[in-house]
Amino acid sequence: MTDPNRQKIFDTIDANKEQAIELLRKMVTIPSVTGDEAAIQAFVAEYMRGIGLDVDMWETDWEELKKHPGYRPVARGYEGRPNIVATWKGTGGGRSLLLNGHTDVIPVGDGEGWSDDPWSASIQDGRIYGRGSCDMKSGVASHILAVQFLKQLGLAPKGDVMINVVIDEEVSGHGTLDTVIRGYTADAGISGETSDLGVQPACIGRIWFEIEIQGKPAGIQQRYEGVNAIELGYKITQAVAELEAERIATVTHPLYPSAIDSLPCIIGSFQAGTYPSAFPATCLLKGSIGTVPSEDHEGVKQSLVDKVAEAAAQDPWMKDHPPKVRFVGYDAEASEIPVAHPIVDAVSRAYTEVTGKDPVISGRQGAADTRFLNSYGETPTVIFGPGSTAVMHSDNEYVSIEDYITAIKVMALAIYDWCQVESAEAESASGESA
Repeated sequence: MTDPNRQKIFDTIDANKEQAIELLRKMVTIPSVTGDEAAIQAFVAEYMRGIGLDVDMWETDWEELKKHPGYRPVARGYEGRPNIVATWKGTGGGRSLLLNGHTDVIPVGDGEGWSDDPWSASIQDGRIYGRGSCDMKSGVASHILAVQFLKQLGLAPKGDVMINVVIDEEVSGHGTLDTVIRGYTADAGISGETSDLGVQPACIGRIWFEIEIQGKPAGIQQRYEGVNAIELGYKITQAVAELEAERIATVTHPLYPSAIDSLPCIIGSFQAGTYPSAFPATCLLKGSIGTVPSEDHEGVKQSLVDKVAEAAAQDPWMKDHPPKVRFVGYDAEASEIPVAHPIVDAVSRAYTEVTGKDPVISGRQGAADTRFLNSYGETPTVIFGPGSTAVMHSDNEYVSIEDYITAIKVMALAIYDWCQVESAEAESASGESA
């Protein structure tokens, strides 16, 4: 016999579509650039208390965090920037699930390039616009509302459901790492990162680097006595491009069939010279490398060091004045769980039931906090979210309302099946309105 609760879940979400839209719009209107997450975290925590969840809200101990092998150097600490885990306690005997997402977003600059205020959460053509709408407040909202609507139906899970809302993802991922340090683990996890509603058991890694190049100073009139750092920088830029070509030709992974999309290795910033009428004797290159799961992360770094050294050895100046390669800033390892893992199957089946289509099983073309949950948290985590990776971080960032509502349904069904949700006594103040 068909389980009547499944249709009730769909009907409840459809009936509360406007409430779902308004929650996300409210979240988008709260500016939350990395480092300024206090207001959005306070709002989310209060909302989840309002639907009857047990909310743990804490600030990361920066000094303790530094002791963990997953820590990466950052410029500021975490005072006034709390993480959250809101728990829907299970009745016992079921599998637990951790739903992970972040509320920090990248800067909007001066708003140039946006057709509206980046924090407007305006609606146009079936889309909600604004910074964070895609990456990834829509994913966080889908987690919260999936739990809210299940509770509203008087259902209860056998296993615990934990909604983990973190800060600092865009810079370090330390919010999720600190969640692991605090002791939160589950039988499985779902990250609401941008996936275009694809089911993604893997994410790429990302390595930021700098290359400092020193030429030979000279006066502009006697420039022929100097060594132009711009010309040296161009040679090193070409060497980095050669490394990318080599990696694309040799590195493979079944979830990343298009190596050229998955393995960017580029110089993204070229800074040289100090003045229009001065000889350019210094150059600073900044760039990043993408990696796929199963690669030796430190080995990839060494391949860049070796490639730069090889190019420098062929230059009459740089062979005696080699560039300095530094790995600074974002440093995230690639991560994956088996495609055959039960949580991948649970989300895939839920997606098919909601949409009538088979999901796209792929690797995410971006780094994700799943690396901490998989490597340190003993919580095998799959990625599924309504946002588009192609749209995240862009001007006029948006999320499709249809995809957002679909994600809420998929999340609700995944929770229902994974945590063995069943009918229970109606809970007082279970979130019929929030």
